[in-house]
Amino acid sequence: MYQPAIDLDAVTAIDMHVHIEVDDHGHPALPDPLAAAASKYFRADGPRPAVDAVADYYRERGMAAVVFTVDARTQLNHQPVSSVEIARAATRHADVLIPFGSVDPRTGPAALDLAARLISDEGVRGFKFHPTVQGFDPSHQEYAPLWGLLERAGVPALFHTGQTGIGAGLPGGYGLRLGLSNPMLLDPVAADFPELQIIMAHPSVPWQDEALSVATHKPNTWIDLSGWSPKYFPAALVRHANSLLKRRVLFGTDYPLLTPDRWLRDVAATELKPEVLPDILKHNAARLLGLAPADGETTTRGNP
Repeated sequence: MYQPAIDLDAVTAIDMHVHIEVDDHGHPALPDPLAAAASKYFRADGPRPAVDAVADYYRERGMAAVVFTVDARTQLNHQPVSSVEIARAATRHADVLIPFGSVDPRTGPAALDLAARLISDEGVRGFKFHPTVQGFDPSHQEYAPLWGLLERAGVPALFHTGQTGIGAGLPGGYGLRLGLSNPMLLDPVAADFPELQIIMAHPSVPWQDEALSVATHKPNTWIDLSGWSPKYFPAALVRHANSLLKRRVLFGTDYPLLTPDRWLRDVAATELKPEVLPDILKHNAARLLGLAPADGETTTRGNP
């Protein structure tokens, strides 16, 4: 079972948002039309590395990375990359990788069973959800048992928010509904499960103000800065990252679609203050993931 072996003094950053887009057998995380559309949208035609190659990439850079896939088997009629295999691969690379699981909420009791097994048997440290790609409304009461399970286990839930390149340009957007990734749909989840740590991934365009509203109102919510080059961050997001939310903003890239090299290069063109970057790059994630204690507290897994 996975146990982290990350030397926080030895890594410069923790990338909270790294996709495993292909497994060791070459099976892709997305159907071919969606993968091609995402590559076109992000202008990223590079390789899609499996877990071992991702570990080597981040080890070379002196960084750690949270790795995951998205289980959207119901919506996409496509078998996902195995979260069990990702977790077991991360165990081989516990010095640089932190595995998150993914379950399809629309599979009901099966999702609860798989989530419980991923936590107890594989040691995953959190879960990734993509409401648009998975085709579900996270605020709907039918998913409350899943959020309760994660809250009791003390593991965070990472939700895609805002626009997505998946399905972009395809007829009808491949049937995917952007509104399901409005961060305001996470507000009732944060209200009903106040100990569940919720990460709102990406600048939440066109709902950036909604994400900032939720994050400033609900102290169990976080924002990761993945999916966009920092030079395109909305001004309001930068202001909040410099002030009210500086302890709950997280470095993330969306690798392999955006690389940490580019993110770090482009952040110099932003108004993010140098004094907040160490927390954004590493310390906030370390507290959230239970790799370091909160100030003056004994931190349990998943609790800041």
